[in-house]
Amino acid sequence: MPLTTTADLVGSAASAGRAVLAFNVVTLEQVEGVLAGAERAGHPVILQVSENAVAFHGGRVGALAAACRAVAEDSGARASLHLDHATDLDLVASAAAHGFSSVMVDASRLPHDENVAVTARATRALHEEGLFIEAELGEVGGKDGAHAPGVRTDPGEAAAFVVATGVDALAVAVGSSHAMATRTARLDHDLVARLHDAVPVPLVLHGSSGVPADELRRAVAAGMTKVNVGTLLGQAFTAAVRERLAADPSATDPRRYLREARDAVADAVVTTLGEVHGDAPTG
Repeated sequence: MPLTTTADLVGSAASAGRAVLAFNVVTLEQVEGVLAGAERAGHPVILQVSENAVAFHGGRVGALAAACRAVAEDSGARASLHLDHATDLDLVASAAAHGFSSVMVDASRLPHDENVAVTARATRALHEEGLFIEAELGEVGGKDGAHAPGVRTDPGEAAAFVVATGVDALAVAVGSSHAMATRTARLDHDLVARLHDAVPVPLVLHGSSGVPADELRRAVAAGMTKVNVGTLLGQAFTAAVRERLAADPSATDPRRYLREARDAVADAVVTTLGEVHGDAPTG
């Protein structure tokens, strides 16, 4: 079916007290796997293309964005397209033209006042194009980045940032970290609840691949609305390729191992959606 909007998916999840999962994709096979898994599980998803993924494709966003749109149109899953962790303002400005309905404007490495100013300007411009904007605080009070180990988002600072920038969703630091290879993170659920009470927009959890299933469900119950997953898909994809090539070292046709990698991504999506939503896996 045609892409829907991130605003619709996040808004519906927030109204229902549930979460929508957002999966980072780098290749066509990952896109296909995510949407196949979403269709099997019966839940909507957000397809996320990060600035790093764009860099992998030579700085050209159009082909991967077009692939996301095309596969979504052939899928029975509801999905939206999100530009993730975008620091390049030229890339940000091109988002609507490539079919993205939302952008994470990432100015978190800048000093706080510059982060606010850059994010506010970008938000005003992108709102004129109808886009939904996510952002995050950065080095407030000397913090080493919003998702460094041990960093936590202050509810008062978060609320002030949202008011000053006009963003539609806020990524918060509550105990997860990017690129975790093991699911050992423990979240501050009391802080999630306080942020939910203080911040007037939906909350976003980054680094969710490193968070156990029960912790994710508790975070959603406490007020987390958008849950980002990336590393977990890469692990599933790569493990399937390694296993296939180990079993058949003479394989040269990429279809012989990418098919299994794509299926592994779909299975991981079904499992993760089931864990967060409390569903039994299907298919």
